[in-house]
Amino acid sequence: MTPVASSCCGRFAPSPTGDLHFGSLLAALASCLAARAQGGRWLVRMEDADAPRNAPGAEARILACLEAHGFHWDGEVLRQSQRLEAYQAALARLRDERRVYPCACSRKEIAAAATERAIDGAWRYSGRCRRGLPTGRGARVWRLCAEDVDIAFNDRIQGQIRQNLARDVGDFVLRRADGRFAYQLMVVVDDAFQGVTQVVRGADLMNSTPRQIYLQRLLDLPTPEYAHIPIAANAAGEKLSKQTRAPPLRARRAAANLVAALAFLNQQPPSELAEASVEEIWRWASDLGRRWMEKLAPAPASPASGRRESASCGRAAPGCADHPLSSVI
Repeated sequence: MTPVASSCCGRFAPSPTGDLHFGSLLAALASCLAARAQGGRWLVRMEDADAPRNAPGAEARILACLEAHGFHWDGEVLRQSQRLEAYQAALARLRDERRVYPCACSRKEIAAAATERAIDGAWRYSGRCRRGLPTGRGARVWRLCAEDVDIAFNDRIQGQIRQNLARDVGDFVLRRADGRFAYQLMVVVDDAFQGVTQVVRGADLMNSTPRQIYLQRLLDLPTPEYAHIPIAANAAGEKLSKQTRAPPLRARRAAANLVAALAFLNQQPPSELAEASVEEIWRWASDLGRRWMEKLAPAPASPASGRRESASCGRAAPGCADHPLSSVI
């Protein structure tokens, strides 16, 4: 598993489970601006390994929507579904080094034995199967041993982030009960394979980053630079997502959507951009250079732990052409 050596490289990695929405546009725009500001490459990767969740035709619609909004990516689109052998090789290495173990516990058993929640709200696994599978039980999942170590990184937007894996996460799954690989493993392997040097994405994924950094260290892979942008939410305060039925982006409103996304990202686009074409908007955005990320304020630190929480990335958002009630959580 040899990483690709390259200069600055960013990426946008949607799942083809539905159409792009305003929250998707924010992640795509922010990651593209960050890469292009440094003269770097910008890649598109399809996180399509969870085949039952993929929607027919969604990948083609995603790519067409990106093109309609003026995005131009470098190289071919990488698909997780074509990378299963690489994920298996990474898991095999961790197994050979006794970093992972089979676990027979069901979700019901985990909840019954757990005493504390993990940072993502799920019950923290007790580590019961670290000592071996119970007699007569087979493995449901493979878990990584989360050691009692602090993982810290400097987020370009949120500032210093610190997490203790044993306390805040617990032993986490790398291969699921359905036989599919977990997101944490796949994203680490793919970012290294593609030579990704910076990851710009929504702050809802910030708490996953220490797990990914830990995996990078175990697999001798480089750690990209991270930046987590504020999250767009609907009128009910829920994160815009396919699960919360966020309306899909419409290609005919591409210019207005881009202006709204720039305003959401606190770039203060001038009023005359409201009448501009997609190409003119991109020219204006390209002139921001590296200054654009400085305008995104960091989330406040949690007074109890000193760690920054992704849910604290609060700021009122402008109306989007397709999402007039968007806000930030």
